[in-house]
Amino acid sequence: MSEPTMPTAPTMPTAPTMSTAPTTRTVVRDDDQTREANGGPGVLRRDPAGSRTPFAAEPWSATTRFQPVASTGGVPLMDIAERHGTPVYVVDETDVRARCRAFRTALPDADIVYAAKAFLCRAMATWIRQEGLGLDVCSGGELAIARSVGFPAERIVFHGNAKTPRELLDAVEYGVGRIVVDNLAEIPRLAGLVPPGRRQKVLLRVVPDIEAGAHASIRTGGEGQKFGLSIATGDAAAAVVRVLRQPELHLVGLHCHLGSQILAAEPYERAVRVMVEQLARIRDTYGIVLPELDLGGGQGIAYLPDGHGLTPDEFAVTVAKAVRERCAALDLPEPRLTVEPGRSISGPAGLTLYRVIAVKRTLSRTLVAVDGGMSDNPRPSLYGARYTARLIGRRSAMPVRPTTLVGHHCEAGDVIAEGAPLPADIRAGDVIAVPATGAYHHSMASTYNLTGRPPVVAVADGAARVVVRREEIDDLLRRDVGL
Repeated sequence: MSEPTMPTAPTMPTAPTMSTAPTTRTVVRDDDQTREANGGPGVLRRDPAGSRTPFAAEPWSATTRFQPVASTGGVPLMDIAERHGTPVYVVDETDVRARCRAFRTALPDADIVYAAKAFLCRAMATWIRQEGLGLDVCSGGELAIARSVGFPAERIVFHGNAKTPRELLDAVEYGVGRIVVDNLAEIPRLAGLVPPGRRQKVLLRVVPDIEAGAHASIRTGGEGQKFGLSIATGDAAAAVVRVLRQPELHLVGLHCHLGSQILAAEPYERAVRVMVEQLARIRDTYGIVLPELDLGGGQGIAYLPDGHGLTPDEFAVTVAKAVRERCAALDLPEPRLTVEPGRSISGPAGLTLYRVIAVKRTLSRTLVAVDGGMSDNPRPSLYGARYTARLIGRRSAMPVRPTTLVGHHCEAGDVIAEGAPLPADIRAGDVIAVPATGAYHHSMASTYNLTGRPPVVAVADGAARVVVRREEIDDLLRRDVGL
């Protein structure tokens, strides 16, 4: 995949001076709410070398500040809430671009392909294109977004365990760079769609039988789930034979994907061993050396202030060493790597603003109900995901207390954050920011209870613009054509 010259990214505000954290638990005041001086919400961390990086700022984005006012990308968050309403997704363009560049720097000889399923809109696709990354799509809709902004077809990888004939045809007609074959039936179906005189490059998605990921529903590398071609059953080997027999298809490599929200590099190291061994077996059996190995994505991020994601550098060091050593042991040329980060590029770049509707204090806990919920963030109810939250827009002299942040939907499981650190005087009308909502929030949002989906506002260099408008009641009524 070619790498175009990258434009200048929006500038990043200068990081505030940080004081040394005391050893005792103390609380300091800022303009929005109390925060813990020993690492609580809003403390902006640095990496060991002392330089500010987007990964050191997690779970907040790299340009998010809380003094003198809460802002992201130089834009006061209260201004966004007042102008665009709540709930509202805010995406930090500078942070997105910095994360793209961090992956390219850590893996200069690999193809970095952003996993669009994490978050995609036309603006995001444009940033990804400008930063020289590829785009991993897994539906006709995601491909349509890519096409609408002129995303280079050769830098697109098309995924999916059950691609429809229409989706395959769209991918072939647009000339996508790679189609990932996920099942045996797809091979003749795809070959029949390739025009005479052309060959479609394909990867075979292989099941390495490695379980990794934060929840069973997002672990995709083991036997018994719906993705990929099993080594154990012989489907992977059969797929190699069938692709090689199709003159319309060009087998260029193997693909795997272990899961999502993976916080350590070790599972990828194990995957490398399995996948390189499969490449060696193909060479030994058929006399061909496949030049590409796609290890998928799944790199995790921090959702809480004391969390730690898997950084590009940590991932790269482990994976590069594993590939080098295993290829040397099998006397195999090192394949060109592809990695597909999604959450680790868009996740911490996003935050969501909510307005408090009501506060209830029960015998066991304080419930803070806001104007959004599981329709804009289904992850807590689906995966038990944990989030933090922060009051913005006013000072509070009250101590921080653990609260339960809940949504407005007719569902007992509509919980956004358990134990969220909010001041004791939290009240109706307050605005709350929840970080790390840039991945699998907008993309998984629903209209449950016929609630319109929130807008997406992009910020950079002190400017804000709507990139996805709010879904209004009129939009919902237009789809209802039953009368």
